[in-house]
Amino acid sequence: MTMRKGANVPVPATAVRVELGWSSGPLVPDVDASALLLTEEGKVRSDADFVFYNQPRHSSAAVRHEGKNPTGASSTDELTVDLGRVEPDITRIVIAASADGGSFGQVPGLYVRLLDASAGGGPGVGQEIARFDPADAAGETAYLLGELYRRQGAWKFRAVGQGYDSGLAGLATDFGISVDDPSPAAGTPAASGAAVPSHPHSVRTPHAPTPPGVQAPRVPQAPTPTPPTAPTPPSAPAAPSAPAPPGAPAPRSTPEAPVRLSKVTLTKEAPSVSLTKQGGTSGTMRVNLNWTTQAQQPKGLAGRLTRAMGALTGPDLDLCALYELADGRKGVVQALGNSFGSLSRPPYIHLDGDDRTGAVETGENLTVNLDHRADLRRILIFVTIYEGARSFAGLHATVTLRPQHGAPVDFSLDECTTPSTVCALALITNDNGELMVRREARYLVPRRGVSPQRTVDEEYGWGMQWTPGRK
Repeated sequence: MTMRKGANVPVPATAVRVELGWSSGPLVPDVDASALLLTEEGKVRSDADFVFYNQPRHSSAAVRHEGKNPTGASSTDELTVDLGRVEPDITRIVIAASADGGSFGQVPGLYVRLLDASAGGGPGVGQEIARFDPADAAGETAYLLGELYRRQGAWKFRAVGQGYDSGLAGLATDFGISVDDPSPAAGTPAASGAAVPSHPHSVRTPHAPTPPGVQAPRVPQAPTPTPPTAPTPPSAPAAPSAPAPPGAPAPRSTPEAPVRLSKVTLTKEAPSVSLTKQGGTSGTMRVNLNWTTQAQQPKGLAGRLTRAMGALTGPDLDLCALYELADGRKGVVQALGNSFGSLSRPPYIHLDGDDRTGAVETGENLTVNLDHRADLRRILIFVTIYEGARSFAGLHATVTLRPQHGAPVDFSLDECTTPSTVCALALITNDNGELMVRREARYLVPRRGVSPQRTVDEEYGWGMQWTPGRK
């Protein structure tokens, strides 16, 4: 159903996928979807109620930012909303968009679609509930597209179409997020067609109401070797949030460090960034791989049985890292051979687990200890298909590097057009003390009888010896 501005429709589904789409091109700004969870007063309770690219999952698991899916001449950025998990004091979920590197007047084909996600499935899967195509965008750098709202126990969706020329910071301020240097007329809807440059901002808690000698592993004709496991580093301490208004439940605690609106997106045209210049040279850096497939999930009884039995719902991808230390030692961190690595000793890289289906909300993650950056010469992040698919065709993946300090770095993988079972994602190098990240996004095709790991090794000249391994 195509909606007019201001119209509303009932939402019969228990979970929805919000698809923000546009026509991409060399001069078209990047677009990001976000959501704000609001109380009856029209404000967030804390900065934890703001879901966007730097804070992709709500603590209630009701709202998730799924990431970008570039497909040829078009792109989408998606959110999922489990309406059954929305907390009782949340009455509205605002769906917004922000333009990075330009205004919405430069974004052709902008639309938002609401899809039934009750039965699961990947991008574009599910019956369309509603669609809204804003037609009056000009110099705005943020856009309030629509909102899910609760009325007498049922959910509805309203097409809004309100622009902000003060960017995501201005829009967030309007709903109770406190922003440092909010930029011109923060919180004020756009009144003219003049584009306003975007700036990085920090978001604070909102105002109420609201062993030596690790041996280079030997691995596969399909598999791998050694290193011991290490515990995931403890999470940062939390600071108390602002007090809740009378009658409202106590708000959740919020992170001590401010939420950042700044980010870096790597592209073919601009594939590299200096972590040093971004301030990301200490603490930990989390490397996340999240993916979905176009494959339709089983429906009806078969679908319910498949999910109940925990059967595989997608390909088993393995996030891996080849490393070379400053002293010349080399190795691999991966699930094969239980080579999960360590943060407290060489290689100062740790794999936190093995997502066998792509269904784990947090995807697969590697953590790098940047406090030992002087011990690291280079790290190549790559992904292999262990089982469940013959190539990366039809798979949509987003890679995000989140330094503890400094702006996050993200990029999407291009569509795969070769029978590839291994993809080099990113290369991190230490160039005379400057940490650099380069987007690789290279699909490689192993020769017959050659493992994906060895294929990457040969392509990048790592020079390791490999033996078969299993997980």
